[in-house]
Amino acid sequence: MDFLLDSMHTDLASTVEAVTARAGGIAVARAWSEGDREPGLNVYRQLAESGITGLLVDDALGGSGAGAVEMVVALEQLGRVALPGPVAETLAVAPALLGGAAANDDLAPLLAGDTLASVACAPVTLRAADAEGAAVYLVTDDGLFRGVADGAQATVDPARTVSAVSAGDRLADIDTTAAVDLGALATSALSLGLASAMLELAADYAKSRNQFGRAIGSFQAVKHHLADVAIAVEMARPLVWGAAVGLDGFGQDTADVSRTSRPPRSPPRMPPTSRPVGHCRYSAPSATPPSTTSRCT
Repeated sequence: MDFLLDSMHTDLASTVEAVTARAGGIAVARAWSEGDREPGLNVYRQLAESGITGLLVDDALGGSGAGAVEMVVALEQLGRVALPGPVAETLAVAPALLGGAAANDDLAPLLAGDTLASVACAPVTLRAADAEGAAVYLVTDDGLFRGVADGAQATVDPARTVSAVSAGDRLADIDTTAAVDLGALATSALSLGLASAMLELAADYAKSRNQFGRAIGSFQAVKHHLADVAIAVEMARPLVWGAAVGLDGFGQDTADVSRTSRPPRSPPRMPPTSRPVGHCRYSAPSATPPSTTSRCT
């Protein structure tokens, strides 16, 4: 089956790409790993101004009122530049948790880009990532708590630290299943974007690096390795997009799972400089056409 994004989704991707490009792309991650967090924090502020931080938050709570498909589009672009910091937590997990708990005092600064968010949720994530300077939350069987980070431990990634978290003030008793699923999906989208960028870098290097008087990309062994990675990335993309469609409530075994079948609601609220994101329409397999098509209109 094919998952096709419409022009508003591609505009959303272009908006995120432009934000990261103006900041210097991968240079932001290098600066973060060297202790200079300001370029990265500036990216998060610009994402908030564009409504990206609130994609998963209802417009009644000050968000954009979009969905998982739109979140995946945005985070794939952020993965391409390996944006440092708690990306999945700030753009997916925390908005879902705080929105579900109606914790407006915590949600407002997050949507405004004034703070990042990190979440520890046992047994999925036992520690909070990049908790320094972030609002930290802890999820346990007893509910959602503000968290207290205990120091920072280095990891194999110089741009990432992890911290143990203890419980602070209790915020709510909520079902965290959706937030955990969105966190896994956000991490998958980031990984997909990172894999795509790494493949492009490797292919460009293979075309420019010469050995024995020829570009190494002309050697069969190199071409086959690159082709294997390209196939893996392209096979992963519809799985990630399909998971997003599923989390938005439209299973693949449903005959008519168009978003338009839901009760009507107001369009997503976006800043004047941004276009509202589109809606994804999925059609189940038919006996006539050779493939199924998912179109966002």
